[in-house]
Amino acid sequence: MKALLSKAVGGPDTLVLEDVPSPEAKPGFAVVSVKAVGVNFPDVLIIEDKYQFKPARPFSPGGEVSGVVKSVGEGVTHIKVGDRVLGNTGWGGMAEELALEAARLVKIPDAMPFDDAAAFIMTYGTSYHALKDRADLQPGQTLLVLGAAGGVGLAAVELGKQMGARVIAAASSQEKVDLCLAHGADAGVVYGRGPFDRDGQKQLSEQFKTACGAAGADVIYDGIGGDYAEPALRSIAWEGKYLVVGFAAGDIPKIPLNLALLKGCDIVGVFWGTWVAKNPARHQKGVAELLAMYAAGKIKPHVSGRFPLAKAADAIRHLASRQAMGKVVVTID
Repeated sequence: MKALLSKAVGGPDTLVLEDVPSPEAKPGFAVVSVKAVGVNFPDVLIIEDKYQFKPARPFSPGGEVSGVVKSVGEGVTHIKVGDRVLGNTGWGGMAEELALEAARLVKIPDAMPFDDAAAFIMTYGTSYHALKDRADLQPGQTLLVLGAAGGVGLAAVELGKQMGARVIAAASSQEKVDLCLAHGADAGVVYGRGPFDRDGQKQLSEQFKTACGAAGADVIYDGIGGDYAEPALRSIAWEGKYLVVGFAAGDIPKIPLNLALLKGCDIVGVFWGTWVAKNPARHQKGVAELLAMYAAGKIKPHVSGRFPLAKAADAIRHLASRQAMGKVVVTID
């Protein structure tokens, strides 16, 4: 079978497509014939050894997949050969076949296309966990989403509306803001490209404050970090919650902690992957709720780019450019 491999530390140019042996289903595992792979920002980081996890090389990037169960190991009962499934893998997905713990696999509706399924679990799972479990977002609250046109950002926009919040979408172009408005955002903010000097950060903070209103944002969903973090935090409401989701801007921000004191706010970490491992039953319940929303037409991934496995490195490069809107998917025939 074919697999895209990271054999040396570096960017997408270091990835190679090679033949590797097909995996076998050990006890508790299943082998999936992969049909589609969601591309996410951790794929950019993991091949450069900048992610929280550093798998042994060679490995394939790709943290979420969809496909058809090819075989199951001893003790696997909730799925069977031929089932259509999605799964979160961490890495390993950009291959024609993948063996992973069967507990990570969830059956999908027959009407759900494989590219939707591959673009689903990491973004909606992360954002649902962030807004529900970490922020306890309530109807009528104001939610400010940074990087709102990206995968997790757009999922946060849709889920925020489903939870009854007033959603402000912040993104780097009017085209991206327009996409968010089409997915339910109430208003938008177009911000410039960093880095920002102190005057630039002050102006950005005023943009956020104007969009959110005098009381500020009750919840801030930050998937980009960098120079955007402090201006956003300055726009938070009293006793608001600032969700640290990721650092797509490239830099981990240094937050003046006096702001947390002055705002009486919470700075809350969101690490969905570890949470899933520690709370499998709650994760399964959340996935069922998300799939029910999908079946009802309340949420749907926006897949803006599709690449074949042979061009999967280009898919990662495209995502790293921060030009992609919604999700990018690698498809496998």
